[in-house]
Amino acid sequence: MEGYPGPKRALDVAVALILVVFLSPVFAVVYLAMALDMLLSRVDRGSWLYHERRISRGREFDLLKFRTLRRSVLDETARGEAHARLHEHEPANLTWAGRRLLKPWYLDELPQLWNVLRGEMSLVGPRPWPPSMVDTQVADGFAYRNEFVSGWTGPAQVQKGVTESSGYTELDVEYITHCREAGVLALVRLDVGYLWKTVVVMAKGEGLRF
Repeated sequence: MEGYPGPKRALDVAVALILVVFLSPVFAVVYLAMALDMLLSRVDRGSWLYHERRISRGREFDLLKFRTLRRSVLDETARGEAHARLHEHEPANLTWAGRRLLKPWYLDELPQLWNVLRGEMSLVGPRPWPPSMVDTQVADGFAYRNEFVSGWTGPAQVQKGVTESSGYTELDVEYITHCREAGVLALVRLDVGYLWKTVVVMAKGEGLRF
């Protein structure tokens, strides 16, 4: 499949299945924390999962996340294009579970393992962006989000503080070039390396420091 090397897909499925099993206790803790939060705080009640329309290989799909924003915040933004990250900068917008557990350790991103298993995402790649942001990037001459599979994590995500203006696009393009040119073993080593770096970033619990 164009933009999705076969060995990369095989690695995605194998590792995602292992992670779903290995992280099952973490999923249980998240569900318990969210349940207690919604039981004790009326303003934090709402759906368990949250989804946003994103682009991967030029196709729209529903990106899955554990809900971190209060329902009132989501209701206010329902008329526009969903992009939770724009509102997660303000701690008052977050549920207790989102502020204390989900965002610091990036646990809100765990449901995206199902996106990976469904073939909508890869474990590693450029992060999926909303359609309007992809259109803007394409207008600037960068169409790779319409050509390559998006990722659960990526080269920019393991470097805290990287933004579009400070090299985000350059990191994505460099990674895609490696994927297209690397052999099977080199591709596996590359993705495993980024996954390990992601674990290190998550362990630091700095998810609220944008």
